[in-house]
Amino acid sequence: MLAVASAVVVLVATVQPVSAQQQDADYTVLVETGAPLPAARAAVEAAGGRVTAENAAVGTLTVTAPATGFVRRVTAADAVFGAAPVRPIGHTPRSANRQVREQHEVETEHVGANTRPAPESRPRAAAGLDPLDDALWGLRLVRSDIARARQAGDRRVHVGVLDTGVDGTHPDIAPNFNRELSRNFTIDIPNDPNGDELDGPCEFRGCVDPADRDDGGHGTHVAGTIGAAANGFGVSGVAPNVSLVNIRGGQDSGYFFLQPVVDALTYGADIGLDVINMSFYVDPWYMNCTANPADGTEAQIAQRTTITAVQRALDYAHRKGVTLIGAGGNNHEDLGNPRTDAASPNYPPGASYPRAIDNATCLNLPTEGNHVISVSALGPSTAKADYANYGTEQTVLSAPGGYFRDGLGTDWYRTNENLIRSAYPRNVAVAAGDVDADGAITPQGLAAGVARYCDATTCGFYRYLQGSSMAAPHATGVAALVVSQYGKKDRAHPGTLTMSPDRVQAVLVNTATPRACPEPRTVSYEDVGRPAEFTATCVGDTRFNGFYGYGIVDAYGAVTRGGDFL
Repeated sequence: MLAVASAVVVLVATVQPVSAQQQDADYTVLVETGAPLPAARAAVEAAGGRVTAENAAVGTLTVTAPATGFVRRVTAADAVFGAAPVRPIGHTPRSANRQVREQHEVETEHVGANTRPAPESRPRAAAGLDPLDDALWGLRLVRSDIARARQAGDRRVHVGVLDTGVDGTHPDIAPNFNRELSRNFTIDIPNDPNGDELDGPCEFRGCVDPADRDDGGHGTHVAGTIGAAANGFGVSGVAPNVSLVNIRGGQDSGYFFLQPVVDALTYGADIGLDVINMSFYVDPWYMNCTANPADGTEAQIAQRTTITAVQRALDYAHRKGVTLIGAGGNNHEDLGNPRTDAASPNYPPGASYPRAIDNATCLNLPTEGNHVISVSALGPSTAKADYANYGTEQTVLSAPGGYFRDGLGTDWYRTNENLIRSAYPRNVAVAAGDVDADGAITPQGLAAGVARYCDATTCGFYRYLQGSSMAAPHATGVAALVVSQYGKKDRAHPGTLTMSPDRVQAVLVNTATPRACPEPRTVSYEDVGRPAEFTATCVGDTRFNGFYGYGIVDAYGAVTRGGDFL
């Protein structure tokens, strides 16, 4: 734990004051373990910075300081572990606007594919299911459709969506959305330092979106898979009766920078969230390394700071009773034997360079962080999706994430129905050109499989996506059902339930549907148009292997047999 002293500690002589006449930037400064916060504040001031916010839970200071030289100066202080830019300074072209950064092309490669039209309205399906649920093969694969007869979720279970935001007005989200607890930890960045568009024009005062807003669409899609209400409208989620809480840490453009992610995690822990879904990696480094020789000194400091700050936040959340679910990633590689990282840093675009990755000292965060249940993505045939990361080092579970190229040789090959359908904010659909101003689906939207469902008063919109971002929320929904079924009253947060995250994981792992490696174990994706680098080898046995972890997450098994493992 970080100590807080009553007096400011004198800084080491190597830290020199700096003139404030330079251009300023924002930084995350991480306090050294055991160091008093006042000493760290003094170090920041001596290095030319000004503290604007603090996160005492993990020991971070948000600082405005000169854009050059500050990282080295402040890191020289005994009370400071390191520093990282809150967001790198540089150029982002307009083409990057509103693109999710978790290898976003995986989640949109299907645009323009063949699709079967969805009905705009029809009688409610079987009890407990919603009219468009027949397209949710993922719901059936994890057996949420039958689990809800036993346990559909408890309103006292709160699930955090750490993403680009959640559209709390969407007809399938609104019944379960907890607006009171929801928060936005980001500030929209309209333009990059060169004047090109990043998040786009600010829609709200101070460039701070309300906590029920999503201008990216990714977070709402994730939230719908977790807990869209079974309300006879549109689609339902894996846990259709739990409470959804937006703890936004991602920009409209899809970047997830360090400080908002850390703040969202610790806030979620403090308010008593039971589960947090993390379908992203922390930008700008796909792999954060402690001392990669390809990186400059400040880049190394920034990555070490990121690793330690994220680990502290994950540890804090775990201690507070949060089950942490992470997307395994879309880079089609064995996380235990990573390839050269050619994508980092991903912001500003054009700044990346190839870096050999040492698995022992490099991490993809948060999925390779402490206490995170990392989830790999499957297609409807249960084949590992071509894009999905894998490996025995990190994969804990597998879940439906969508696989556009699944079903080679069948009518389903390269169709939208191979993907995951979920909620789509109307404002994002209109901005993307999938829906017109009157709410009609455009030809572009029809080709992408965008659907609309209406009743007498309102309409909801839905889209298909694929990625490990879509797999993680299936597991998160099942985790929420586990807490609903076996959790106890939370004395620290009256009116809620709680359950040890280690016990939740024990249920998830032991009730997952076992899935052996394919035969042959080495799978080539060249027949579906992927280059040889996508070829993957599954290692392990039926009980545990690198493609499926301990198996495919199973809602019905979890709520009916989970007690056997507690």
